[in-house]
Amino acid sequence: MLNALVVDDSMLIRHTVCRYLEERGFTVETATNGQEALEAIKRLLPDLIITDMQMPKMGGAELITALKSNAETANIPVVAVSSKQNESMQRETRADLKIYKDIEIEDQLANALQTVLGTAKAQPQAAGK
Repeated sequence: MLNALVVDDSMLIRHTVCRYLEERGFTVETATNGQEALEAIKRLLPDLIITDMQMPKMGGAELITALKSNAETANIPVVAVSSKQNESMQRETRADLKIYKDIEIEDQLANALQTVLGTAKAQPQAAGK
Protein backbone atom coordinates (compact mmCIF):
# COMPACT_ATOMS: atom_id res chain seq x y z
CA MET A 1 0.00 0.00 0.00
CA LEU A 2 1.31 3.43 -0.92
CA ASN A 3 1.32 6.41 1.43
CA ALA A 4 0.40 9.89 0.27
CA LEU A 5 0.58 13.26 1.97
CA VAL A 6 -1.93 15.92 0.91
CA VAL A 7 -0.94 19.45 1.90
CA ASP A 8 -3.51 22.21 1.40
CA ASP A 9 -5.08 24.89 3.55
CA SER A 10 -8.45 24.30 1.85
CA MET A 11 -10.50 21.67 3.68
CA LEU A 12 -12.53 21.03 0.50
CA ILE A 13 -9.45 20.32 -1.61
CA ARG A 14 -7.91 18.12 1.10
CA HIS A 15 -11.15 16.14 1.32
CA THR A 16 -11.51 15.79 -2.47
CA VAL A 17 -7.92 14.70 -3.02
CA CYS A 18 -7.88 12.37 0.01
CA ARG A 19 -11.09 10.65 -1.05
CA TYR A 20 -9.74 10.23 -4.58
CA LEU A 21 -6.48 8.67 -3.33
CA GLU A 22 -8.14 6.48 -0.70
CA GLU A 23 -10.45 5.04 -3.38
CA ARG A 24 -7.29 3.96 -5.18
CA GLY A 25 -5.82 2.18 -2.18
CA PHE A 26 -3.58 4.89 -0.73
CA THR A 27 -3.11 5.52 2.95
CA VAL A 28 -3.43 9.30 3.21
CA GLU A 29 -2.32 11.86 5.76
CA THR A 30 -2.99 15.57 5.54
CA ALA A 31 -1.37 18.83 6.54
CA THR A 32 -2.64 22.40 6.25
CA ASN A 33 0.74 24.02 5.49
CA GLY A 34 4.35 23.21 4.70
CA GLN A 35 5.49 23.24 8.34
CA GLU A 36 2.89 20.62 9.28
CA ALA A 37 3.87 18.65 6.19
CA LEU A 38 7.54 18.49 7.22
CA GLU A 39 6.51 17.10 10.62
CA ALA A 40 4.21 14.52 8.99
CA ILE A 41 6.95 13.49 6.55
CA LYS A 42 9.21 12.55 9.47
CA ARG A 43 6.59 10.01 10.59
CA LEU A 44 5.23 8.90 7.25
CA LEU A 45 7.95 9.20 4.57
CA PRO A 46 5.23 9.23 1.87
CA ASP A 47 5.44 7.72 -1.62
CA LEU A 48 3.70 10.80 -3.04
CA ILE A 49 3.15 14.41 -1.92
CA ILE A 50 0.40 16.61 -3.34
CA THR A 51 0.87 20.18 -2.18
CA ASP A 52 -0.87 23.48 -2.64
CA MET A 53 1.51 26.26 -3.59
CA GLN A 54 -0.08 29.10 -1.63
CA MET A 55 -0.56 28.40 2.07
CA PRO A 56 0.01 30.24 5.35
CA LYS A 57 3.19 29.71 7.42
CA MET A 58 5.04 27.77 4.68
CA GLY A 59 3.88 27.53 1.08
CA GLY A 60 4.48 24.82 -1.47
CA ALA A 61 7.63 26.35 -2.98
CA GLU A 62 9.34 26.44 0.42
CA LEU A 63 8.16 22.89 1.14
CA ILE A 64 9.58 21.65 -2.17
CA THR A 65 12.87 23.43 -1.40
CA ALA A 66 13.06 21.63 1.97
CA LEU A 67 12.20 18.27 0.37
CA LYS A 68 14.71 18.56 -2.46
CA SER A 69 17.52 19.64 -0.10
CA ASN A 70 17.15 16.49 2.03
CA ALA A 71 18.56 13.26 0.58
CA GLU A 72 15.87 11.21 2.35
CA THR A 73 13.00 13.11 0.70
CA ALA A 74 14.55 14.48 -2.50
CA ASN A 75 13.15 11.72 -4.73
CA ILE A 76 9.57 11.67 -3.42
CA PRO A 77 7.28 12.61 -6.34
CA VAL A 78 5.63 16.00 -5.77
CA VAL A 79 2.47 17.21 -7.47
CA ALA A 80 2.04 20.98 -7.14
CA VAL A 81 -1.52 22.32 -6.91
CA SER A 82 -2.56 25.91 -7.57
CA SER A 83 -5.87 27.68 -7.77
CA LYS A 84 -4.84 29.28 -11.06
CA GLN A 85 -2.14 29.27 -13.68
CA ASN A 86 0.15 32.09 -12.63
CA GLU A 87 3.73 33.16 -13.07
CA SER A 88 5.00 31.55 -9.85
CA MET A 89 3.42 28.23 -10.85
CA GLN A 90 5.00 28.47 -14.31
CA ARG A 91 8.41 29.05 -12.70
CA GLU A 92 8.06 26.00 -10.43
CA THR A 93 10.19 23.39 -12.20
CA ARG A 94 11.00 21.08 -9.28
CA ALA A 95 7.53 19.56 -9.00
CA ASP A 96 6.99 16.35 -10.97
CA LEU A 97 3.63 17.61 -12.19
CA LYS A 98 1.35 20.65 -11.81
CA ILE A 99 -2.43 20.59 -11.52
CA TYR A 100 -5.02 23.30 -11.06
CA LYS A 101 -7.97 23.41 -8.65
CA ASP A 102 -10.31 25.09 -11.11
CA ILE A 103 -10.02 22.49 -13.91
CA GLU A 104 -11.60 19.02 -13.34
CA ILE A 105 -9.30 18.12 -10.46
CA GLU A 106 -10.15 14.40 -10.47
CA ASP A 107 -9.19 14.06 -14.15
CA GLN A 108 -5.95 15.84 -13.39
CA LEU A 109 -5.30 13.58 -10.39
CA ALA A 110 -5.79 10.51 -12.61
CA ASN A 111 -3.22 11.91 -15.02
CA ALA A 112 -0.87 12.76 -12.15
CA LEU A 113 -0.99 9.22 -10.74
CA GLN A 114 -0.38 7.73 -14.17
CA THR A 115 2.50 10.11 -14.81
CA VAL A 116 4.37 9.94 -11.51
CA LEU A 117 3.49 6.44 -10.24
CA GLY A 118 2.42 4.43 -13.31
CA THR A 119 -1.01 3.36 -14.47
CA ALA A 120 -1.75 0.79 -11.74
CA LYS A 121 -3.03 3.35 -9.21
CA ALA A 122 -5.11 5.47 -11.59
CA GLN A 123 -8.31 3.40 -11.20
CA PRO A 124 -10.36 2.87 -8.03
CA GLN A 125 -9.67 -0.38 -6.21
CA ALA A 126 -12.45 -2.84 -5.56
CA ALA A 127 -13.52 -3.07 -1.93
CA GLY A 128 -11.49 -5.55 0.09
CA LYS A 129 -8.26 -5.20 -1.85
